[in-house]
Amino acid sequence: MQKQRIASADPRDDDIGWRPSDWRQSDWATDFDDGWFWQLIRGRRSVRRYLPDPVEKALLEMLLTAAIWAPSAHNRQPWRFCVVTTDSTKQELSDRMGARWRTDLSADGVAPEFIERRVRISHARITGAPALIVASLSLEGMDEYPDPRRQEAEWLMAVQSTALACQNLLLAAHHFGLAACWMCAPLFVPDLVRDVLDLPDTWHPQALITLGYAAEEKERDRLPLAERVTWR
Repeated sequence: MQKQRIASADPRDDDIGWRPSDWRQSDWATDFDDGWFWQLIRGRRSVRRYLPDPVEKALLEMLLTAAIWAPSAHNRQPWRFCVVTTDSTKQELSDRMGARWRTDLSADGVAPEFIERRVRISHARITGAPALIVASLSLEGMDEYPDPRRQEAEWLMAVQSTALACQNLLLAAHHFGLAACWMCAPLFVPDLVRDVLDLPDTWHPQALITLGYAAEEKERDRLPLAERVTWR
């Protein structure tokens, strides 16, 4: 099957034998000398359907290299990553997360048919992705405080640092022609994720990123800047 690569943000990549698809081109990109940068930022999409083609290990390592060059609190680099490419592990992770979600939604009084639809969609997104990257944080190496106020701040620093690393990873994925989607489901079942993936107790799962070559085209928009920015 022909791979439908998401367009690279860097026009220099045209030389490697594949070109951006037309739907990635935007008029605004040509209005700036640094249009490739804006295509990287504004061209990224959350894609949830992928072609079955595997993602090369070397490419995954490039994305992770981009991730670990993110800024971090105290430069402690609290992020930890687990790469999942085996079908059986993806299946078990999806099945067990789905079962826990089904229980939670049932307790909330959600209609059974709605629950099954949501679980089915989530299952397809996870098992249908050629690769998953589970992002976790570890407080090993972070500062410790005797009071809850400062300790909570230190925890949030680790959360923010890990999120910055994930953003680097997502932008790198787009740059190199991959599609990706950020999922926060591990936050609701960190113990389960640790168990399935056999992660250390010191790892706190934060997000699951699905990766692959896009099987769908996505559009997105943003609210006006003035609605989200205050100047003082």
